[in-house]
Amino acid sequence: MRDDQTPNVPPSEADRTSPVGEPVIRSDPAVTGERAHDAVGFDPDDPESVAHAAETVRQFADSTVGGADNVYMLRGAAACAALVRGVGSYKAAAEEAGGDVSVAFIRKWARVHDLPRSIRRHVALGHIAPTAAKHIARVSGDARFALAWATLDGDLTVREVRRLASAVNDGESVKSALREYDVELGQLSVSLPPEAYVELRRHASLSDRSPDDVLSDALVAYLRDGDE
Repeated sequence: MRDDQTPNVPPSEADRTSPVGEPVIRSDPAVTGERAHDAVGFDPDDPESVAHAAETVRQFADSTVGGADNVYMLRGAAACAALVRGVGSYKAAAEEAGGDVSVAFIRKWARVHDLPRSIRRHVALGHIAPTAAKHIARVSGDARFALAWATLDGDLTVREVRRLASAVNDGESVKSALREYDVELGQLSVSLPPEAYVELRRHASLSDRSPDDVLSDALVAYLRDGDE
């Protein structure tokens, strides 16, 4: 039985829901600023766009497309995913890209493109390294979110994320795997306005509960109302 206390997130929410190749994050001014206007999309149903994706993948693999730039790396990931969709397989995509592009390279980066928007946004903002995102993308379902948020809150290194992803894929829960790195899943420091802080403490005291419990219940209720 799992001891992972993360919520049961429907599989569809742990995967990309927008069209493959579409620059949803890269075209968002709130994330990429003025560069949003230059965001390039790839249409897997358009032969010319697929050819462009193949060229982008080849350049990406050769580290000639802004290697240290998170946004450009997301562009490379988008090109990988669109190319795979356009030609039908990882093997065909690697052959179409040519050069030293491998099946493993395309598979890893296409998975990054398939991460949900909430995680890709942190990659574009530089909060999660693209190389760490590759390992987050190796796990599925709610574990993706748990590992991504633990990466943010626990300041995990790429190497640690890689090891954690391997442990999760071997059957260990994210919560259990994180113990080795002294990271408690769900632990988050929150700053409140003085008025809210005073009211939280008052309510917790009168209800004989901890502030954590009161905040947790209030947050769950808030998120539930937002989904309705």
